[in-house]
Amino acid sequence: MFAKAFRVKSNTAIKGSDRRKLRADVAAAFPTLGTDQVSELVPGKEELNIVKLYAHRGDAVTVYASGGNPILFELEKNLYPTVYTLWSYPDLLPTFTTWPLVLEKLVGGADLMLPGLVVPPAGLPQVQKGDLCAIALVGNRAPVAIGVAAMSTAEMLTSGLKGRGFSVLHTYQDHLCPEGRQLDIKKSSYRKLSKFLQQMQQEQIIQVKELSKGVESIVAVDWKHPRITSFVMPEPSPTSQTIQEGSREQPYHPPDIKSLYCVPASMTLLFQESGHKKGSVLEGGEVRTVVISYAKKNDLVDADNKNLVKLDPILCDCLLEKNEQHTVTKLPWDSLLTRCLEKLQPAYQVTFPGQEPIVKKGKICPIDITLAQRASNKKVTVVRNLETYGLDPCSVAAILQQRCQASTTITPAPGAKDSLQVQIQGNQVHHLSWLLLEEYQIPRKYIQGLEKAPKPGKKK
Repeated sequence: MFAKAFRVKSNTAIKGSDRRKLRADVAAAFPTLGTDQVSELVPGKEELNIVKLYAHRGDAVTVYASGGNPILFELEKNLYPTVYTLWSYPDLLPTFTTWPLVLEKLVGGADLMLPGLVVPPAGLPQVQKGDLCAIALVGNRAPVAIGVAAMSTAEMLTSGLKGRGFSVLHTYQDHLCPEGRQLDIKKSSYRKLSKFLQQMQQEQIIQVKELSKGVESIVAVDWKHPRITSFVMPEPSPTSQTIQEGSREQPYHPPDIKSLYCVPASMTLLFQESGHKKGSVLEGGEVRTVVISYAKKNDLVDADNKNLVKLDPILCDCLLEKNEQHTVTKLPWDSLLTRCLEKLQPAYQVTFPGQEPIVKKGKICPIDITLAQRASNKKVTVVRNLETYGLDPCSVAAILQQRCQASTTITPAPGAKDSLQVQIQGNQVHHLSWLLLEEYQIPRKYIQGLEKAPKPGKKK
């Protein structure tokens, strides 16, 4: 909504009666906020302005700004918090997580698509269609966007996490959101900017120089200074903190992955007698049951040799190639079942502990380990598709950096939308093998590239 510049109609200080009404509206819209928190969000005496504006699409929006920062906005009589407010109250809304690369698209006006969601070990928050939600990034619990759920959590899982998940209304770094929280020096103990800068320089937090006559500039910042590194986000409420810490400390368990088969249009006649239609998803055992039931029900088992099945027109059309139509009249059971499985479309089901199964069409992509040459003929190890198995590339990179004592970088995976790849200096396939097979317990069949580990006695 605020991806492009808007037009301000008016900006006025709020009246006492409107301030009280806003407080009541906030309490009604966000019942989880206590009385003290509502009074803190909508202060009684501090500066509070009502900004009426028109978004680039013509929507009339009312923004409430405190101390120059937008804290709330109202659209069609619905009240929404800004990301500034969510930083102070990060548990105000159910929060969904996405990858850092997605933020740029959200700021540009895109909605959040379900393939971009990161499913945590504790599962997705339970929401209904139309619920207001917060969106955060992997590795940072501070929300960066707010949006409206386009479907319920149950529908998200049923869809296989495909389609539009959230209609995004507002993001960090959009035109509603200044790049940083404003500091009103006059309301601080320093009173003047020059005194503030002088004090920060004395504490060796910053360096200030007069680069041009009469203009002082900050030329360096010590980001490792204790005054900066000690700054933390407000802690969540005890209840939500227990849930979040519990989910974060929960050990990783690999998902249960099951191969499935999807009925294409060319096979519907064979499966419709068993109540299945185009797009139905079945397990291998169910396919076998359907085929056996069809053969027996239609009296197709050869009377002279029970190991053979006579092919009726439907089986011929479904299973035989064109050049076989007039030459093959019978098939052994194993050949019949094998051909049937080959004609079906592949699918798979992924189930993470404590979550509803997610069904997707196609073959599951294995974790892919490759070796590549970089500048100065240096060898690097690249690993992709970690997200499919519920692994956070940032966390994996941090572990590998420590275990391998080598530099790691995270970059967008080429040709894969909203996916990241981890790059580690040197041939680190041995370390990856141990991490994925032993610690994460991912089955070997879902990892490709393990054979690229350096051979004993050879230089890595």
